[in-house]
Amino acid sequence: MCKDPAMPTARPPRHEVVVLALPESMAYEVGLPHQFLGGATDAEGNRLYRVRVASLDGGPVRTSAGYSLLPEHDASILDGAQTVVVPGVHGTAAMTDGTVPEELAALLRRVAGTARLVSICTGAFVLAAAGLLDGRPATTHWVHSPAFARLFPEVRLDPDVLFVDDGDVLTSAGNAAGIDLLLHLVRRDHGSEVAGRVARRSVVAPWREGGQSQFIDRPVPEPGDSGVATTRAWALERLGEPLTLAELAAHARMSVRTFTRRFREETGVSATRWLVQQRVALARRLLESTDVPVEQVAEAAGFGTTASMRQHLHAAIGVAPLAYRRTFRGPATHPM
Repeated sequence: MCKDPAMPTARPPRHEVVVLALPESMAYEVGLPHQFLGGATDAEGNRLYRVRVASLDGGPVRTSAGYSLLPEHDASILDGAQTVVVPGVHGTAAMTDGTVPEELAALLRRVAGTARLVSICTGAFVLAAAGLLDGRPATTHWVHSPAFARLFPEVRLDPDVLFVDDGDVLTSAGNAAGIDLLLHLVRRDHGSEVAGRVARRSVVAPWREGGQSQFIDRPVPEPGDSGVATTRAWALERLGEPLTLAELAAHARMSVRTFTRRFREETGVSATRWLVQQRVALARRLLESTDVPVEQVAEAAGFGTTASMRQHLHAAIGVAPLAYRRTFRGPATHPM
């Protein structure tokens, strides 16, 4: 039977997201999935996710902000969820002695067989207490990383990154890093163009470079000190060149030792690591927005060879260049 051209094309079903609000949840984080997943639309303006909030029993949940939420659903809707988000919690047994009620642990273990699990900030304590992070890479807020490592030694904790994508389980650092992770989910599910629209609507960066180390408390440079910002800007214009630490220090008119110390004080990372981060960021932009061969992307980003770029890209985001291009670039591209 021929299809009637006047008949509207059926819209694909929306991705089902459930936010599990637990006692002492961080109120700000409960609302993030609605803003950043619920706000994602396709080119025609159709919403791509349905986001609902549930408590274990459908009753009110006290938040860490001193007021209670009254979700419209109980935990039964988790059985139909494709993504379950666990916001951060404050001062619960998950954080003090690494335990959660068996009812909750059993629920999360059951859901893990059918849904993608996402934690924001200290929500990682809940997933770890349920035994869902053992042997896996994960992160949480840097302030709580020592306690997390002590309570859950079987988890491969990375306290520096903003988020960790381990396929069907994803964890983020502090609450703002939850935004980074949710945008990453949109980018992973629907590409960079959709994620960029969501970010612009909320007036946030579509991608933040670096890790948590840039936000950890550290001494502020003394007034009048000459920093390395000018040298960083200079280096960003020359990422395709084989920049050395000595060349960077010479541009800043410092000894290598002083430059190394000052660079880490201002950025939280070493100059060498920062260069790699910027080159990975440039490679990602080129892979997303151009059709140029991978070999040319590697050269333009300063990696020299495709093998070197593949190694660094995989270490940074867990995928190879061609896989990244297929997954994350928008539908339209243009020459470099």
